[in-house]
Amino acid sequence: MKADIGELQRSFGEIKLFPESSDDLWHLKHLIIPGCLVFATTLRSVEGATDKIRPEKQEKRPVRLGIRVEQVEFHEYAIRLRVFGLIEQGVDEGSHHTLNLEPGYEISVIRTWFQADLDRIERAVKSAGAEAVHILAIEEGDAELYRMHSYGPRQIFSLTAGSGKGMECSTRQDLYDAVIAVLEPVTGPLVIAGPGFIKEDFARRLKALQPSRAGALLVIETRRSGRGAVQEVIGQGVLEKLTGDLQLAREVRFLDELMARIAKGEPTAYGMQEVSDGVKFGAVETLLIADTGLHNQEVTALVSEAEDMRADVVILSTEFEPGQRLEKLGGVAALLRYPIS
Repeated sequence: MKADIGELQRSFGEIKLFPESSDDLWHLKHLIIPGCLVFATTLRSVEGATDKIRPEKQEKRPVRLGIRVEQVEFHEYAIRLRVFGLIEQGVDEGSHHTLNLEPGYEISVIRTWFQADLDRIERAVKSAGAEAVHILAIEEGDAELYRMHSYGPRQIFSLTAGSGKGMECSTRQDLYDAVIAVLEPVTGPLVIAGPGFIKEDFARRLKALQPSRAGALLVIETRRSGRGAVQEVIGQGVLEKLTGDLQLAREVRFLDELMARIAKGEPTAYGMQEVSDGVKFGAVETLLIADTGLHNQEVTALVSEAEDMRADVVILSTEFEPGQRLEKLGGVAALLRYPIS
């Protein structure tokens, strides 16, 4: 992501954003909220000339529009962000229009910005051009490969010995060879994780066949397997060491801290009412928000109040397990400095 942050007056103003990847579009999904004003160049139908051969037709031409946002949808696999709203500036004012945003198109967003928004932009800018980290979770008879995105891990390959489509993986060596074939086009850092000795055994085989990988290869011991192993790797801060991005690790650690405090009866709050009370009393040390709540005015008002009270605000991705667990608690929780009841 590229960003040009103009002068903000009391946190309100224009920021120009230039997405370069699907991860950037995911960030934009949470930066473009209902009620904000978005400017972008888009195609809009205009009346074409009438001739004797063809009837009057609608021709689409590039125009710059200002859209008052009503709804935002992120389509990960189409690598597209759809922004729907009312045209407030430009041709056909008062009509509805949908902006189909893709990597490579600049937009301007005018709204009140929270510190969490500015942190998100900084994170996206820092990650520009970085190679994706892949995590291979492997154990006896099973292997799963995940590509790390800003919003969490996405599985791109899974293979269980004896059940591979179109291939025989009846032995451990068969499994190794099948996984190595899948890894052939993968570049960038690779983490091999899992319980037991299988990960080390596989790593030796991989280095022997692809010695160029040795410098960008980490082997990590975990208690869990599969997606659970991936979460442990993230929680250990491995991504921070590889890429400098600590956000996902923070999400794991804060959610674990929240659950541990709840189990011990230590000061916490969850659900809108409890957390809102905690903010009003100045008791909130860290506010945890599921990203699905960012388009809710009640939630954004709570974030604003918490920032005014000098609370740390952490936004958790609901594409990742910690954020999904937070959603089950109402999508809003807090670590408190002291009990409020």
